[in-house]
Amino acid sequence: MSRVTSQAATRPAFPFAALVGQAPLQRALLLAAIDPAIGGVLVSGPRGTAKSTAARALAALLPDGAFVTLPLGASEEKLIGTLDLEAALRENAVRFAPGLLARAHEGVLYVDEVNLLPDALVDALLDAAASGVNTVERDGVSHTHDARFVLVGTMNPEEGELRPQLLDRFGLMIELDNCHDAGERQRIVKARLAFDANPQAFCAAHDAAQRALAQLLRAARAALDALEWSDAVHERAAQRCVEAAVDGLRADLVMLRAARALAAFEGAAQITPEHVDAVADAVLAHRRRAMPEPPASGGNTQAPDRSRDASNEFSRSPQESESNSESDADWGELPPEPVAARQVKGVIPLPAKKR
Repeated sequence: MSRVTSQAATRPAFPFAALVGQAPLQRALLLAAIDPAIGGVLVSGPRGTAKSTAARALAALLPDGAFVTLPLGASEEKLIGTLDLEAALRENAVRFAPGLLARAHEGVLYVDEVNLLPDALVDALLDAAASGVNTVERDGVSHTHDARFVLVGTMNPEEGELRPQLLDRFGLMIELDNCHDAGERQRIVKARLAFDANPQAFCAAHDAAQRALAQLLRAARAALDALEWSDAVHERAAQRCVEAAVDGLRADLVMLRAARALAAFEGAAQITPEHVDAVADAVLAHRRRAMPEPPASGGNTQAPDRSRDASNEFSRSPQESESNSESDADWGELPPEPVAARQVKGVIPLPAKKR
């Protein structure tokens, strides 16, 4: 092994506790780590906003610390694994070659530019992230193994979007933007330069904060099942989802799981509606839709827009209001008017009938 390769293998990850200006992303990653059933985190933002740095930092907090990257050109077999059918027939036993999902168990599976992956690959990723298991089937032979990991997908909106069906299956979404605060940019750059100059010394300076954060993470995982959702919490989650006009019920489920994970991380004795409000933005960022217009009375869904008339209702005289209401009743029609008859020149009169 060369000296450069050895240094790269022993180089520590940037400390999670030392991230600057990434509070919403840090919270979302911690919640997904506390309860991987949330379904992972989608991070959208321009280049150079520390998306991969934050994902690597999260992996360093986990007990196993595995950080697995899915390359863009990976095949489905490389992701989920393969079965050796010849060995199954010859030895009457399933021989399984693990894929990236097996390697990422109890760690972080990082997918850069997830919006550029084939849909089938994204489907397999999201299925395993939500269920915690991976099943490989080939010609009637199947193998199932645990695959509990934190899925972190990143994308640059300038390079295309994910289909809505795939977007909805990511549990949380964080939208990053370029930093326009000069002071915060200085703090970020200073921290990065200090880490690059001496990674071991920089990590040692944040070791106490890292240990405390890792302990909070373990305690939250242990306390998760003891917390129950009250009717008030259910009501707040349903209300937030209705206001966002989301499709289906996945948003409700994710919001409740995220609220429970946040309560466990804070060491709260119970989940409150305030926990729901704290996680709602990350749950609804990629699911929120515009509210549909309410249907008109009488079942007429194509009624004309009379908002302008309604806004002027109180400025009209009683005679004008009565006149307008009568004309609105037959909108588009005019009342009959008498017209004087006149003789048209150049028309030959018809001969009278003989009696």
